[in-house]
Amino acid sequence: MSNHRFMQIDVFTHRVGFGNALAVVFDADDMDIESMQRFAAWTNLSESVFLLQPDDARADYRVRIFTPRAELPFAGHPSVGSAFAALHAGIVTARDGTLVQQCAAGLLPVRVEANASNRIHVRSPRARMRGLHAEERALIVGLLPGASRARVDASRIVDNGPLWLIVPFATAESVRGWRPDMGAVAQVCAVSACVGMAVYADAQASDHARVVRAFCPNDGIAEDPVTGSANAAIAAVEHERIAARARAPVVVSQGRELGRDGFVHVEVDDDDDVWIGGHCVIAISGSVDWPAATIAGNLIATEVAPTSSRTGGGNFSREHGDPRMKTARP
Repeated sequence: MSNHRFMQIDVFTHRVGFGNALAVVFDADDMDIESMQRFAAWTNLSESVFLLQPDDARADYRVRIFTPRAELPFAGHPSVGSAFAALHAGIVTARDGTLVQQCAAGLLPVRVEANASNRIHVRSPRARMRGLHAEERALIVGLLPGASRARVDASRIVDNGPLWLIVPFATAESVRGWRPDMGAVAQVCAVSACVGMAVYADAQASDHARVVRAFCPNDGIAEDPVTGSANAAIAAVEHERIAARARAPVVVSQGRELGRDGFVHVEVDDDDDVWIGGHCVIAISGSVDWPAATIAGNLIATEVAPTSSRTGGGNFSREHGDPRMKTARP
């Protein structure tokens, strides 16, 4: 057994119990991948993260991100939460309001607002995207009876670390009221090699301008409470569709269908990079005893190579986005 500092953080909320919970294990350099994956499966949260010493001198800290079933190269709420945890624990200190996170997707800048809001923003990996193949289109049509051709045509497979199937809806009410067939969602995600499917629509509310829901049944998460990488993928799709409008900062509401009330701040900068941000609160703080190495068991852990992104969906066209994965700017 090894003893580690531990936090459980609620991300994208001011109020404990209303965001997306994140398990954070500190000083996890002695843990192997099987031990990390078993811990993530044990917590059964959307993601668990493990903070390690960076192996790139430009980074302030390194993070590995796990769902209950697999490691991810990047995810939004774990990145925002990891930065918050590292700052709160005194592991890092922001320089001029900035940090650099190292993860399997590369080096990502983090911005810490030095004002009363204390929001943390992370720059998403540069998205690549493509339209749907014939089989994917057929599955979406079956999943969304009556969907207009325009909605299917506007759907995208987006790779910003994880792969997301992004589908626009006509109204916020249709997003909130949707009752998906999870078997059909799982099927289309498997065919497209996506971690999940996210649906969205514009909203006209006093506290948000977009509504989002995200479903990841193949990762053991029927519906994710609040999802940073999906929101970043949606912002990339909207920026491609209507660049001028999509550059304006947007506040997104997600999670009310699950009894949560998360808010994600999304913006596109002058370099066409997407930033996602939000608040965090600590729910649990203490320590955890956990085996540093897993000797036996049936749990299979798959390590994510430190590359720009996973491309399981295949056939990404340059006309749908820039495939570069930028490192942190000096």
